[in-house]
Amino acid sequence: MSKTVLGVIGGSGVYNFPGLEDSRWQKVESPFGESSDELHFGRLRGLDMVFLPRHGRDHVLTPTDINYRANIDAMKRAGVTDIVSVSAVGSLREELPPGHFVIVDQFIDRTFAREKTFFTRGCVAHISVADPVCPRLGDYLEAGCKAQDIAHTRGGTYLVMEGPQFSTRAESELYRSWGCSVIGMTNMPEAKLAREAEINYATIAMVTDYDCWHDDHDDVEVAQIIAMLGANNKKSQKLILELAGKLAGRDRDPCPRGFDRVLDNAIVTAPEKRDPNLVAKLDAVAGRVLNG
Repeated sequence: MSKTVLGVIGGSGVYNFPGLEDSRWQKVESPFGESSDELHFGRLRGLDMVFLPRHGRDHVLTPTDINYRANIDAMKRAGVTDIVSVSAVGSLREELPPGHFVIVDQFIDRTFAREKTFFTRGCVAHISVADPVCPRLGDYLEAGCKAQDIAHTRGGTYLVMEGPQFSTRAESELYRSWGCSVIGMTNMPEAKLAREAEINYATIAMVTDYDCWHDDHDDVEVAQIIAMLGANNKKSQKLILELAGKLAGRDRDPCPRGFDRVLDNAIVTAPEKRDPNLVAKLDAVAGRVLNG
């Protein structure tokens, strides 16, 4: 049984995490390329934690430019067992105003220009992402929102668009007709890759605007988003602090949904046909099953 190590991936406006004890920034090499930045290691309320700014500390990466595979692989190499994504989103629902937090439980992936799997030609695997987020992490996040008196909603679908442009009005209305709750640009393929790496994953989606569908509000503008990011960032730090207190000192119990064991029967390429170069790159992500 291993200890819990919390990974936090910060989105727009979340470029550092103050208050970490024994903190250090350290580069973690990945065979899948460069991660968005160095990883910020430290301890929070006695819990080992690793923070990564998704866009880099100076926000130099567009959503498409982010190397999602390198980010998740680096987190795995750093010993991370559970990831919380802290992400800025637009709202597609009247009842989810700016400043509201949504603990999402589903995604619709509309991205098209990103590497979406670790298991490419030479070592093919198929995993289920029917339930893409960890409900146990969701429980902790919900309890943290309640403890910190953060307005929030448990459950909702996050539409992930390619970006970097925001939606057209027709697109925004289409996604509303699909029943989506929020819209953003980064949590896919991140969540899928975390599942492939057998890391529990959850998202706290922080609403900054009403996208462009709302007739009584201005169309989404960067200045509006930036103004809301600061307030949301402070609330998210309190939420992660609350979460760390819940996880500190806990061993990593087997996931009741089996998310930490999804690769047990997922790799379909015959052992003698596997590309040794790809297998070597998968030493962190899939070493448990490939080298077991």
